[in-house]
Amino acid sequence: MSSPDPQVRAARNQSTNPATRGPVVAVTGAASGIGALLTERLAASEEIKQVIALDERRGECAAAQWHILDVRDPAIAEKLRGADVVVHLALDLDLETDPAARTAYNVRGTQTVLTAAAAAGVHRVVLCTSAMVYGALPDNELPLSEDAELRATAEATGVGDLLEIERLARRAPRAHPGLNVTVVRPAVLVGGGTDTALTRYFESPRLLVVAGSRPAWQFCHVEDLCSALEHAVLEKVDGELAVGCDGWLEQEEIEELSGIRRMELPSAVALGAAARLHRIGLTPSPAGDLAYTMYPWVVSGSRLHDAGWRPRWSNEEVLAVLLEEVAGRHTVAGRRLGRKDATAAGAAGATVALLGAAAVVRRARKARRRI
Repeated sequence: MSSPDPQVRAARNQSTNPATRGPVVAVTGAASGIGALLTERLAASEEIKQVIALDERRGECAAAQWHILDVRDPAIAEKLRGADVVVHLALDLDLETDPAARTAYNVRGTQTVLTAAAAAGVHRVVLCTSAMVYGALPDNELPLSEDAELRATAEATGVGDLLEIERLARRAPRAHPGLNVTVVRPAVLVGGGTDTALTRYFESPRLLVVAGSRPAWQFCHVEDLCSALEHAVLEKVDGELAVGCDGWLEQEEIEELSGIRRMELPSAVALGAAARLHRIGLTPSPAGDLAYTMYPWVVSGSRLHDAGWRPRWSNEEVLAVLLEEVAGRHTVAGRRLGRKDATAAGAAGATVALLGAAAVVRRARKARRRI
């Protein structure tokens, strides 16, 4: 029996290949961080037809179709034509970025992507914010449901931007009928070189614990985040999605697993010192970041779980990854120390380091009075 004509065979293969029926997915911020990881994952998936990668520089994924541009450029609409889904990951949450510039990039970029996606006929946009938008509050339920009120304020690094992105996400379907917007909110992200105020907490010689607080730690490995984003891309789940490891760790468990001892301070002292140090530019983290180490903001992830998704990583495993990533780094009050400073801090403990920071504040005040 003769073999089928090559064109017939190709047509049969195409009809049985899931990727030919899958979506074309555009990823912004595709050259680095979560964007790069997701681009590689989607490009390797048999359920994805094609990946369009957008960033200000070309990334390493050769299988993607690359477009080099700023996401705030309205020309992005032309690059999105033919895409079924857009995953917007071009966000700047760097601790060292000027806050005004960071907000201008994050908010304007999201506005542009949502408008461009609607103009290009994209039917779904997936945004990634953070579970921080729920706020870290002493009366938070453990865990929080996805439908819990967003009670965060703009006092922590980047949270004001994330709240504005959440507002844009709610408004977009009304402004652009037919556009579906899914928001993914990860817990404390770890892996892939993630650097935040919360990962820097574990670079300190002592873990700062505010007296009377009730910390509860929940992590999210970047691989689990990418898996959850893929679930949203494939329309296996939609709406507001919280993602993280199952359960949480109490502060005592964190200290036992990490081997890092605590330094306990009264709330007024800790928050007051953090506010003063940030105000004069000695630390990148505002005092609002401390709340996320004081009170719980654990999420249930029930919507993803109901859709059949489960995290591959446990909190204990992700904490071990975090400790490995930050090994050799030294931070006090959110500020990275050089090797010389770190040696002194390690020898004297965090209390001495904080007293030293307070002395710097006093000297700065005296210097201003003399001017």
